[in-house]
Amino acid sequence: VTQPTRNRSELLLPHDGPAASARRIGAMVRRYWYLIRSSWPRAAELIYWPFVQMLMWGFLQTHLAQTSSYFAHAGGLMIGGVLLWDILVRGQLGYSVPFLEEMWSRNLGNLLMSPLKSGELIVALMLVSLIRLAIGVGPVLVLAYLFFGFNMLALGWGFVLFFACLMIMSWALGLVGTGVVLRYGLGAVFVLLPIACVYYPVTTLPGWLQPVALALPPTYVFEGLRALLTQQVLRFDLIGRALLLNALWLGAGYVFFQYLLRSARRKGGLLRLGE
Repeated sequence: VTQPTRNRSELLLPHDGPAASARRIGAMVRRYWYLIRSSWPRAAELIYWPFVQMLMWGFLQTHLAQTSSYFAHAGGLMIGGVLLWDILVRGQLGYSVPFLEEMWSRNLGNLLMSPLKSGELIVALMLVSLIRLAIGVGPVLVLAYLFFGFNMLALGWGFVLFFACLMIMSWALGLVGTGVVLRYGLGAVFVLLPIACVYYPVTTLPGWLQPVALALPPTYVFEGLRALLTQQVLRFDLIGRALLLNALWLGAGYVFFQYLLRSARRKGGLLRLGE
């Protein structure tokens, strides 16, 4: 008996299958790694802007340290802030850009018609964002030490916890941003820069804006950085709040992404991506 022919939009609906496969996730990570490795301008672009920002804020930090006792005492406050901010920005871009490249090349529909599950694609993009971040920010951390004597790794567990909080938040933003693009077509993390209090405490903001800042995990990371550099105290209470908020943001981002993905599948939006 001949099976009825299914149209392409039906093939894009969620399918039953085995549990998440590390092999499929690894294959996607290798795919994106080959793209980076085969094009030196891609790797150069990952390093260029973090390097330029590090130089600009590093020289400003040096000037302020010569004229202000506060910045002289809290060495690396501004350069540390910009390096942590780059982790958030580059983590989000490292997640979103590979996804957008699949969309622009009109390959996303092909991927989602394969046995690849949406959850596996999400995990692969998270791992790729870590690889892209290591390529882009890793050398800049070394150069920050060589140029300005600021060693981010000297923060110890503080750096590990700050890094984890910012990466989780970058993935949550990536899920929301790619979900919106997926459903509605062609979010920027830069809108958070003045609200996340990268270079100044929360109390600097107007009273009506402070609750918004306190709802963002990066705010607690940068408050924790200032406490660590100025008071030599690692504020675990701030890290705990950041991790709790990150769990809420990441969970909401995942649900939002899956909802918009199902909506795009039902409306045949995946077949029109890139047009």
